[in-house]
Amino acid sequence: MKVNNVELVISAVKPEQYPEGGLPEFALAGRSNVGKSSFINKMIGRKALARTSSKPGKTQTLNFYKIEEQLFFVDVPGYGYAKVSKTEREAWGKMIERYITARDVLRAVLLIVDLRHPPTSDDRMMYDFLKHYNIPTIVIATKADKIPKGKWDKHKKVVKETLDMEKGDPLIVFSSEIGLGFEQAWSEIEKRM
Repeated sequence: MKVNNVELVISAVKPEQYPEGGLPEFALAGRSNVGKSSFINKMIGRKALARTSSKPGKTQTLNFYKIEEQLFFVDVPGYGYAKVSKTEREAWGKMIERYITARDVLRAVLLIVDLRHPPTSDDRMMYDFLKHYNIPTIVIATKADKIPKGKWDKHKKVVKETLDMEKGDPLIVFSSEIGLGFEQAWSEIEKRM
């Protein structure tokens, strides 16, 4: 998809704030600092629409990015970040769960993991949660530019086995630095619109 027109429509914390209009939505989930904002920025061809930060826990709301008046990317708070109070983490968890399980225009969740490392227990829990609720899932393995190309298959295998991925769930090797996986990710999104 050629992206010229993108806007952050709203940062929501409850369902009555979600945008109306019925456009398909694609949520981005992943642990803190895994590269969700970099993924969004690469996919929409912007340097800094989604704020990136070296400090985990930056995203604390559901951020709805409208793309080309055709769909929304919904950036959800990262999970697994320890320096946030337990109460805050629980509130984020409820907000994310309510959104993912009850939003009828949600077409898929893009689960962002780091290709360099085996998925964490939080990644596994999120994947299991999505499968429990039959939410279509696209796994995006970021930071591929940080490991040699010859090792990608080995790392992909670790991701698939650790998550116990279901057949039919795509796994896309991605790098926001070199644009790897960009076309494939858009292709999977467009299929589900």
